[in-house]
Amino acid sequence: MKVAVVVPCYNEAGRLDVDALTRYLTRHPRVDLLFVDDGSTDATWELLQQLVAAAPQHAAAMRLLRNAGKAEAVRKGMLELISRDAEVVGFWDADLATPLSNLPLFLDVLEENPGIEWVIGSRVRLLGRRVERRAVRHYFGRAFATVASLALAMPVYDTQCGAKLFRVTPGLERILSLPFTSRWIFDVEMMRRLSLLDGFDCRRPSDVIYELPLVEWHDVKNSRVRPTDFPRALLELIRIRFGDQRMPAANPALVRSETVIMS
Repeated sequence: MKVAVVVPCYNEAGRLDVDALTRYLTRHPRVDLLFVDDGSTDATWELLQQLVAAAPQHAAAMRLLRNAGKAEAVRKGMLELISRDAEVVGFWDADLATPLSNLPLFLDVLEENPGIEWVIGSRVRLLGRRVERRAVRHYFGRAFATVASLALAMPVYDTQCGAKLFRVTPGLERILSLPFTSRWIFDVEMMRRLSLLDGFDCRRPSDVIYELPLVEWHDVKNSRVRPTDFPRALLELIRIRFGDQRMPAANPALVRSETVIMS
C-alpha cells in the first residue's frame, strides 16, 4: 500500500525532534510524511525545509500562509495526499508523544483486516506497555471520552489520541470535503460524519473502526492541552452532535488551496 501521513505543525521550532524524524524517514521508506506548517510565526518552516532536504523521496512540506487550526491543517494535508494517489493516509502529532515506532502496528491491522478502514490509537495503560500520562490529563481525558462515546453512540475509548490511519475510500473523501466546524475535537467530528454517510454498505462505524492500544505514549513538556480546554471541547461536542452535519452527495474535487505553498 502507498502510505502517507500528515504531521501538523504550529510553532514547533522549540519542540520538533528533527533528528528522530530524519532517522525515521531514512530508515523506514515504507511511509511518506507530509509536514503541514499551519501558519507558524517562528522557525518551523525552516526546520521543515531541512527535514525535506534530508529525505526528499519520502518527505514533503506544505505551508498554510495563515493559521487555520490543527483540524484544517490535517484536512488539507490528507486531501493533498489523496490527490497524490495515497492508499492509506493519516495524521501523527508533531511532538511524537506517540513514537513513530507504533506506526507499523497500525499498518498491520489494515493489511490483515480488509474490512477495517480506520485505525485509531488508544492510550490504555496496560501491563507491558509504556503509556505515561499525567493524572489530571488522564482524568479529564477519560471524562471527555465517556461523554463523546455517549454522544456518538459508539463504544470508543479514546477519541483524541493524535495517531490515526485511514484507508482511502470514497466515504473518507466525502468526510474531508467540507471544513470541520471544530478546531479542537475534529476527530469526534470525523466519527460523527462517518455515522451520517448515506449508503454506507449498511455497516456501523464500529465495524470499520479499530482501536489499537498503543505500545508507547508519553506526555510531552509544554503540551498545548490545558484543563481549561475541557469546557470548550464540551461545547464543540454539543455542536457536533446536534448541528447540521449533512454530507455532500458526491465526492469532492481535490483542488489545492491558493493559500498553500509546497516544497
